[in-house]
Amino acid sequence: MIADWIGAVPAILAAIAVVYVPGLALLAVTRIRGLALLAFAPVAGVAIVGISALVLGIIGVRWTPLSFAAAAAATVAIGFGVRVLLTDRIPAPRQIVRRWPILVVALVIGASLIAFRLIAYIQEPGNISQTNDAVFHLNAIRYIEDIGSASSLQVSGFVGGTGFYPAAWHGVVSLVVLITGASIPVAANAFTIVIGAIIWTTGIAWLARAVSSSTMVAAYAAVLAGTLQTFPVLMFQWGVLYPNALSTALIPAALALVVELPHVLAAIARRPVARAILGALFVAVAASAILLSQPAAFLIWGLLAMIALSARVIRAGRGMRLMPVLAAVAGWIVLAVVWFLFSRSTSGAHWGASEGKAEAVINVLLNSQVTLPAAWAVSILAVVGLVASAVRPATRWVVVAWLALSALYVIVASAGRHIFREVLLAPWYADPSRIASVAPVIVIPLAAMGVGALVRLARRVVVRRSDVGVPARLVSAGVGGAVVVVIALVALVVIPVATPTFLKDNNVDVSTYRAGADSYLSTDERELLERLPELVPADAVIIGNPSTGAGFGFALSGRDVVPRTWSAPQTAQFSVLAESLRDAATDPAVCPALHAYGDVDYVLDFGEGDTTPGRWLMPGMTDFAGQPGFTEVDAIGDASLWRITACGD
Repeated sequence: MIADWIGAVPAILAAIAVVYVPGLALLAVTRIRGLALLAFAPVAGVAIVGISALVLGIIGVRWTPLSFAAAAAATVAIGFGVRVLLTDRIPAPRQIVRRWPILVVALVIGASLIAFRLIAYIQEPGNISQTNDAVFHLNAIRYIEDIGSASSLQVSGFVGGTGFYPAAWHGVVSLVVLITGASIPVAANAFTIVIGAIIWTTGIAWLARAVSSSTMVAAYAAVLAGTLQTFPVLMFQWGVLYPNALSTALIPAALALVVELPHVLAAIARRPVARAILGALFVAVAASAILLSQPAAFLIWGLLAMIALSARVIRAGRGMRLMPVLAAVAGWIVLAVVWFLFSRSTSGAHWGASEGKAEAVINVLLNSQVTLPAAWAVSILAVVGLVASAVRPATRWVVVAWLALSALYVIVASAGRHIFREVLLAPWYADPSRIASVAPVIVIPLAAMGVGALVRLARRVVVRRSDVGVPARLVSAGVGGAVVVVIALVALVVIPVATPTFLKDNNVDVSTYRAGADSYLSTDERELLERLPELVPADAVIIGNPSTGAGFGFALSGRDVVPRTWSAPQTAQFSVLAESLRDAATDPAVCPALHAYGDVDYVLDFGEGDTTPGRWLMPGMTDFAGQPGFTEVDAIGDASLWRITACGD
């Protein structure tokens, strides 16, 4: 396994380059430095990927690494022009961060721990998530290669879609494939490591520092970043929800930007108008990155940002001006309208209430949402952080933010009313897992502040009782460093990923990436799909039961395997094929039904299918041996490919 992951290093480096190089280049024209630069660069990079794909799609330029590089360069040039027009020649503030070595070590430890957890769960870099959503997302990458566009207005075309679909994740992965030649599964898994280990870790560290004004707290947050399973691991277990994972990983840095925006702008420009324009541009970059990744995360970011901004207005007290108050009110109104519009643009609630209210509250406190094991250590630290935050006016908004996210989970887990599930929660399809995944955005900084509070307490005790006169700063650094090491060691001996009960109920007891003879995409089925280019002409149309591994055919072979997603087409023609394709020689309805899908030439027999959520039994698409009108082309184990001769040429 280790050797295989070493072979995937070029794909991981390519994913880092795609999201970091454009972002760093764009931010280089500002005075953002240090942790803020490292954390916000991927936000800017994802925005550049998504916007470039939209623009290139509109003007008809093919999506390639070269065209993306040109678009990114143009974006950086525009950013440089904005800086020349709006910024002043003021010296950048000199920031002396005495504890930066500990922060760097903490970031490396945190990123390594998350990478270890994800690699242990994925197992092999070429493995495929054995889940319904993986079919859609991996096929979308192949479609981008085929049509030469990663535009969010076009990427859903492979399943007949014509509207907006957030495609920033798909744009990044497609570039990794095009740059390195890696397979689609390897590229997807490489970006998974980057999302969890790097984007999330740096973002959560910056948010913790923005909230606490402490580099040590940022270091604690970095090490704690992967200790909750609700993020990033859960989004790669459930779904698999690649776009949700990317958008959630971007929230901490985007929120930290809002919290620290006055300080960021103060280092760039003196003029109020220039600051206002630059502030709007920074926020627009963050908003674009999240919207083009997964719009539901925009609502979480907007909610948390409005809580932080409203708290700032309230703290201004009697001396606050009317305009900030009106702006805060307008912001809440806009958020409510956008929330409602997003709820109307989805297919509504797919999940019902699954817990009692008291149970949901306890699960929030223990961070054991969606049947996950209780995270006792982090939960206790978070409670300490809540108390520490509540006593400081500057950090009380974090308590409110935690209450808001907690309330969302309690509602999604226990409330059954239409107004809650179809309006408030529809942007997440009323899915508890999606809501649970955003909790760490606030819980991790709270736990880090809890560690900070305990370290300060320990420092006071040690200094008070010390007869040697140990400097307080040295005690703090020593205790802080020890805490980082202890947290890292504890995290290493904990089981990397526990399997949630709801996955066990679906017969997934180890990993959704585990492939075997009885998995959704079995090893035999995958081998046959990857051999399709050798077995059928390039213009052939192949049909299969999407409730089997056949749905991955387009992604793995590049051949036109239909349907291209896990969901069976809701048409009369496909119903005929699902029930009677094997009777093509005797049932006169079959050949016209095949014609409706492009004169299908071949059929994959991967079995009857199953009845787990989102899948169906299709007896007409199996058992072709001995049936007139079918000729076997190839077979590997129980997986076989048949040429359909019953309908002529």
